[in-house]
Amino acid sequence: MTKHVYTFGAGQAEGKADMKNLLGGKGANLAEMNLIGVPVPPGFTITTEVCTMYNEKGQQATFDLIKPEVEAAVALVEKLTGTEFGSKENPCLMSVRSGARASMPGMMDTVLNLGMNDDAVEGIAKKSGNPRFAWDSYRRFVQMYGDVVMEMKPASKEEHDPFEEIIDQLKEEKGIALDTQFTTEDLQELVKRFKAAVKKVTGKDFPTDPWEQLWGSVAAVFNSWNNDRAILYRRLEQIPDEWGTAVNCQAMVFGNMGSNSGTGVAFTRDAATGEDIFNGEYLIDAQGEDVVAGIRTPQEITIEGSKKWAALQGVSEEERASKYPSLEEAMPEMYKQLNETQQKLEDHYSDMQDLEFTIQEGKLWLLQTRNGKRTGSAMVNIAVDMLEEGRIDEKTALQRIDAAKLDELLHPVFDTEAMKAANVLAKGLPASPGAATGQVVFFADEANKYPEAVLVRVETSPEDLEGMHIAKGILTARGGMTSHAAVVARGMGKCCVSGAGNVKINYKTRVMTIDGKEFKEGDWISLNGSTGEVYEGKVATMDPELSGNFAKIMDLADKFTRMTVRTNADSPADAQVARDFGAQGIGLCRTEHMFFEGERIKAMREMILAKTEVDRRKALDKLLPYQREDFEGILEAMAGYGVTIRLLDPPLHEFVPHEEANQKEMADEMGISVEEVKALVEDLHEFNPMLGHRGCRLGNTYPEITEMQARAIIEAAVNLKQKGVDARPEIMVPLIGTVKELKLQADIIHATAKKVFEEKGAECSYMVGTMIEIPRAAVTADKVAEVAEFFSFGTNDLTQMTFGYSRDDAGKFLPIYIEKGILKNDPFQVLDQEGVGQVVKMGVDRGRSTKPNLKVGICGEHGGEPSSVMFCDSVGMDYVSCSPYRVPIARVAAAQANIK
Repeated sequence: MTKHVYTFGAGQAEGKADMKNLLGGKGANLAEMNLIGVPVPPGFTITTEVCTMYNEKGQQATFDLIKPEVEAAVALVEKLTGTEFGSKENPCLMSVRSGARASMPGMMDTVLNLGMNDDAVEGIAKKSGNPRFAWDSYRRFVQMYGDVVMEMKPASKEEHDPFEEIIDQLKEEKGIALDTQFTTEDLQELVKRFKAAVKKVTGKDFPTDPWEQLWGSVAAVFNSWNNDRAILYRRLEQIPDEWGTAVNCQAMVFGNMGSNSGTGVAFTRDAATGEDIFNGEYLIDAQGEDVVAGIRTPQEITIEGSKKWAALQGVSEEERASKYPSLEEAMPEMYKQLNETQQKLEDHYSDMQDLEFTIQEGKLWLLQTRNGKRTGSAMVNIAVDMLEEGRIDEKTALQRIDAAKLDELLHPVFDTEAMKAANVLAKGLPASPGAATGQVVFFADEANKYPEAVLVRVETSPEDLEGMHIAKGILTARGGMTSHAAVVARGMGKCCVSGAGNVKINYKTRVMTIDGKEFKEGDWISLNGSTGEVYEGKVATMDPELSGNFAKIMDLADKFTRMTVRTNADSPADAQVARDFGAQGIGLCRTEHMFFEGERIKAMREMILAKTEVDRRKALDKLLPYQREDFEGILEAMAGYGVTIRLLDPPLHEFVPHEEANQKEMADEMGISVEEVKALVEDLHEFNPMLGHRGCRLGNTYPEITEMQARAIIEAAVNLKQKGVDARPEIMVPLIGTVKELKLQADIIHATAKKVFEEKGAECSYMVGTMIEIPRAAVTADKVAEVAEFFSFGTNDLTQMTFGYSRDDAGKFLPIYIEKGILKNDPFQVLDQEGVGQVVKMGVDRGRSTKPNLKVGICGEHGGEPSSVMFCDSVGMDYVSCSPYRVPIARVAAAQANIK
C-alpha cells in the first residue's frame, strides 16, 4: 500500500534528506534534523503525491484516502508531546505549513496555533499560567485562519488588511502603539471582533472543531499551490507545475510566551555577499510570521550584526544596547546553542543554510533549515570559499552555480564619481545588492507603468511578486534583512533597500514623504542595495568589476567543459567584450547590420535600385571596401578563433524607407523622384517576408552579392595573414532548404576565393558551411553535409518554422498558452526539446552520418539559456554561441552539462 504520511519526532523519522521529491524540501529536512539530533517539534508530512491526487481526484476522495494515516500521525504527536488534540484541559496545538521540493518562500499558505477555540484557550491559559500568551495565540489563529482558509482579504489594493484595521482601531481606543502593549482583556476583545468580522464578511461562523480546522488548513495549503503568486513564482524559477507541494503539520512551539521566548530567522553565511559570518534577526515575545512580515522591525542575532545595524540606522551604542540588544547579549545561552546548531547544520549539508527557530521559555527549537537563497555574488563566493575550505570538491562547486544567476554580476553599478555628488534621502538596510534607478510606483500591479520603476511599499507581501519581478528595485519602509522583500529580492537578484524608517508612505494619495520632502508617483529615485542608501533622482552607472572568485569559477568551467562557447557579435567592440568574458570565437556575425551606417546605406540602396547586373556590380564595388574593413576588424579581434560570418540574410525591403518623409530623403540622396522610391518599395513588398526573397535565395538570384561578400571576407583574411594575424573565417550560407541551394552558393564562394588568392599571390584557410533553420534542411542533413563543412543551427527561425509561430506576432497568444499549460515555456527563450530539439538532433545525426567530424554549433539566442545549452551538449554539438554578456552563463552551463 502506498504511504502518504511520514512522521518525525524525538530523534526518529520515517523520511530523510534525499526524499525531497516526495516530502518536499521542508519535510525532508525536518526528518533529517531529527536524525542528526537537532531539536525539532514532532509532526508529520503529507506527501507531494497527495497534492497531485488532490488536484486530480478532488478534496473529498483524497481526504477519505489519507484520513486513517493522518489520524495515526496526530496520535503520535499527542504521545510525544503529552497533549491531546481537541482536549479542553490539555490541548495539542499545531502548525500547518507548505513545503515544495524547491524552495518557494512565502508563496504558499501557513496556519499557526491550530486547535484553538474558546475551551482550548482557557486550558492553555491555566496550563501555562499565562493567560495573555493564550489569548495572543488565539487572536493570531483567528486572524491567520480567517485570512488563509476563509479568505478574509482587503477589499482593494488601497485598503488595509481587515484584521489589521481592527487591531489599529483598538490600539487607538486604548492609546497604545505596539501589539505587545495589549492586555489579556484587549486580546479577548480582538478575538471577539475578529470572529464578528469573519461572520459579517463570509456569512460563516468561525470553526471551533480542531479536526475541521486541520482539514481546512491542509486544503488551503494544497489550494495555495495553484494561487496566482505561486504559479508566477514557478514560472520565474522554472519549477514544474506537476511537482506539487507537501504539507507539514507540527506541534506548536511558542515564541510569544514572554520575555524568555522569541523567534527568528538566521543564515549561516551572509546571503548578500557570501561572507562566512553567522547572521540573522529575532524578536522577543513573538511568533515566526512577525519576523518575515516586516510588521515589527526585528533585532540582530549577533553583537557584530547589531552594531552594523545601529551604524546604518544612526542609532547610538547606548540606545542600541538598551533598546535593541542582540540575541547574543539578551539570551547568551540561547545564542550559544543556536550558534552551535547553525554550524552543525552547515557542516552536515555542506552549504549555506537558512534557518527558522523558536525559543520557548528558554528552550531552542528548529522549525526549518534549507539551502539559503543568495545573490549571484554570494553564490560565487560561497562556492569558491567552500571549495578552498575543503568542504566540497571542484565538480560540486561548479554545480552549486546557478548559471542564469551569473547575469546579476554583469549588470552596471553606480559610478563612484556620480555617487559623491548624489543627494542621500534616506538610509535603510542593504537587503539585496545592486544599483537601481527608476520612477516611483506604490502598487505591485502597476510596476509596468514605467519602463524603469522602483516599487515603494510599507512592506511587501507574496502578492507583490509580479511587481517585484518587473521593477528595477524595491524600497520598503519596514522590515529587516530577513523580511519577505529582502529574501525574495535576493533570490531574484533584485536591488532592495528595506526598513528605511524615515520613509513615510500614503497609498491613498500615492505620496512618499522623506524628512518632509514629498515624492509623487513617477518621480525618479535611485537605490544602492549594497549600502542601503536612497538617492534623489537618477545616478549614473558604470560596468562592474568582476571578482577573483568569478574568474576561479570560469577557470573551473573551462576545466570540465567539452563544448566551447562562442559569441554573436557584429563589431570588433562586441567581439572584444565577449573575448574578455572567455568567448572562443564568433558563432554568428550578421553582415546586414554593417549596411545601415552613413554612405553604406546609400550604396546598398543604389544596388537595390539597379536595373542591370552591371549597375548592381558598380554599387557593390562601393560596398566592398566597407565590408572588407569590417571583417578585418572582427577577424583580428577574434584572432586564433573561428569567426562564422553569415552572408546577407534579410529581405531587401528592410533596406528601403517605408515612411514618406524618409522616402523623400532617399529620393533626394539618390537623385530620383519620390514616385520612383515608392514604386521600388511597392515592388519589394512581400506578403510573408520571413518566408520570402531572403537568405540564400537572394544570393542565388543575384550571385554578385555573394561574390562581393565572399571577396571582402577572403581579402580581409589574406590581408591579416600577411600581417601575421591568425584569421579563421567561416562563411555561412543562410536559409537553405535544399543541398542545391547551398552548392550554388558554395561554388561562387570557392571560385571567388580562388580569384583572390591568384590576385594577391597568397592564400588563407577558410570554411564554407550553412545555417540549419528550415526543417527540410535538418531532414536532408545527410545530403547537405556532402557540401557543408559545418552546421550552425539557427534555432530562432527553426522554432518559428517548426511551430508555425511568427516570433513577431506570438506575443499575442504565447502568454495565454503558458498560463493554460499548453506550453511550459516561451519556445523562443527556452529551446523546445520535445519538438524543435528533435529536429536539431536529427540534423546533427544525419549530418554526421555523412561527415563524422562535421563541426556543429548553435547560434540562436538559445545558446545562452542554461537548459538549452545542456541539450546542445547532449546531442554532441561542438559549441554554442550567444550574446557577449551571456557568455559566462553559457560557459558554466556547458561545463555542468558535461559533468552530468
